[in-house]
Amino acid sequence: MSLRRRPVLCLLAPLVLAGCDLLGIEGMSQVQERKAAEGKAIGSACRHAGRAIEDCYTLNKKADKAAVFAGWREMNDYMTENKIEVVSPTIPSPESLAAKPPAEDTEADEPVPAKGSHGKAKGG
Repeated sequence: MSLRRRPVLCLLAPLVLAGCDLLGIEGMSQVQERKAAEGKAIGSACRHAGRAIEDCYTLNKKADKAAVFAGWREMNDYMTENKIEVVSPTIPSPESLAAKPPAEDTEADEPVPAKGSHGKAKGG
C-alpha cells in the first residue's frame, strides 16, 4: 500500500465504523441500558397497578430483578410523595381468565359508574 493512501484510509475508517450504528447493531452497553430501562418501566408499572414486588418478579421472570426493584421503589416514592392512588388494571390477566369458570348468563350487565361519579346528574 502506498504512503499516500494511508492518511486517506485513516480518515475514512471512523466513518465506516460509525456505519454500524446506522445499521441498528447494538453494542453490549446499549443492550444493558435498554434492559435496565425496561426493568425499571416494568417495576414502576407494577407498583402503579398495586402489585407486590414479588408478584412483579413472578410475572416478569426474564426482567432484571435489580432494575425492576429500582423502578418499583422509585414509583413507590413518587406515589407516596404526591399522594397518588393505585390504579387497578381494567383488563383481567390471562391467568385470572383461565381460572375463572365461564359465566352462564350472557346478558350484558349495566355499566358500573366510575369512582367518584354519582350515576345520574342532579337537575335544577
